[in-house]
Amino acid sequence: MLMVDELFGRLGTIDYIPGREISAADVADADMLLVRSVTRVDQALLEGSSVTFVGSATIGTDHVDQAYLKQQGIRFAHAPGCNANGVVQYVLSVLCNLQPDWLNCTVGIVGCGNVGGRLYRTLRSLGVSCQVYDPFLNLADNSDLVEFESLLGADIICVHTPLTTEGEFPTEHLFNRDVLARLGEDCLLINAGRGAVVDNGALLELLENGSGLRVALDVWEPEPNINCQLLERVLMATPHIAGYSREGKIRGTEMLAEDFYQWCEAAGEYRAISEQSSAVTTKGQNLFEFILAAYDVADDDRRLREAVLNKSEQIDSVALSFDRLRKEYPQRHEFSYFSAEFSGSDDSGEILEQARLLGFI
Repeated sequence: MLMVDELFGRLGTIDYIPGREISAADVADADMLLVRSVTRVDQALLEGSSVTFVGSATIGTDHVDQAYLKQQGIRFAHAPGCNANGVVQYVLSVLCNLQPDWLNCTVGIVGCGNVGGRLYRTLRSLGVSCQVYDPFLNLADNSDLVEFESLLGADIICVHTPLTTEGEFPTEHLFNRDVLARLGEDCLLINAGRGAVVDNGALLELLENGSGLRVALDVWEPEPNINCQLLERVLMATPHIAGYSREGKIRGTEMLAEDFYQWCEAAGEYRAISEQSSAVTTKGQNLFEFILAAYDVADDDRRLREAVLNKSEQIDSVALSFDRLRKEYPQRHEFSYFSAEFSGSDDSGEILEQARLLGFI
């Protein structure tokens, strides 16, 4: 988690512990717990501890037992939207790799919250036709909002819903065997939300039976013990890093710090971190070249396959390899870090305007 020392160091001693290894003994005398999505925060971890504040630098919260925290009077904060730009960047990179005509396709977006909403606005600004399914939004508010069944006919489907198991609209296995079978043969399914929203067992069975469905997975069921047979069948596979931009990580830590200092009535002590950096120039002749110059998801796909599928070089288990790739993830910047410079011979106006709509400067 970036910038923890800078934002929280003044409060006391900070101990860093691998997220999957944190135990009740580690937090027994702690006043604050800061985690990411790999740490399960519940009664088993916190009972008897002195923790009064839990912060998760993540959009999702399914790893946190919020009911228990509330019952115990423990303040909880997370970072909705902190990595939305990074996930949009990931999706666009997948599209440039797997769907060259995506600007002329219909894109279905499942979940129109911080991430899905950002993706929707980005695509619409580029003139891309979109259909959105989100049962918590009013269909009358936007003509692009559709029922779930209608969205299944889209050329591309992007999943950005949280994982829920209860309520009127649970999302666990929303894409079950029946739904997956109804997707078009040439459909491109991208899941950068939560792994269990797509039934991974049913997906593998479908692909093994010769379906033409094309799939890109950043999230899996379960993590980190991902199914290697499924990895071999999907076209793009990454280790839950869609939102792993440097800017997004900093933004997440800042959001936790801001909540904490306001909660303890010390808002005047909070100072956001502003990184001063010069823009890096990227050159291209079209929008695709700009996107892939800033971030090419194919590099992450290659690293995961090499780490997990190359039996002759594999040292760690699949789970350890998956986690190591996340922990040692190379620095990646969002589009706003880059300056777009047109290198073609034709009129650059429209292309540079598209780049600026994505955040390039």
